[in-house]
Amino acid sequence: KLIEFNGEANHVHLLFQYYPQMELPKFINSIKSVSSRKIRQEYSEHLNKIYWKKVLWNESYFIASCGGVTISVLKKYIEGQDKPQ
Repeated sequence: KLIEFNGEANHVHLLFQYYPQMELPKFINSIKSVSSRKIRQEYSEHLNKIYWKKVLWNESYFIASCGGVTISVLKKYIEGQDKPQ
């Protein structure tokens, strides 16, 4: 379940709830694949002028669990980030 989304010029923040048995690397790969495809479909004319790589996202990602922090604190942090253009 997506709770909050925001980002900066070179990365995005996603706050989501997931089941413990979920395989997070596969989940992240799926998010990157689908979002890349959708972004390229919607903005292909603009992207083709400035972006020449076959992939939109790089392979890296960072995941942290937040057992000791409330969801409201995390949402506030993510809301405070710059919105991606």
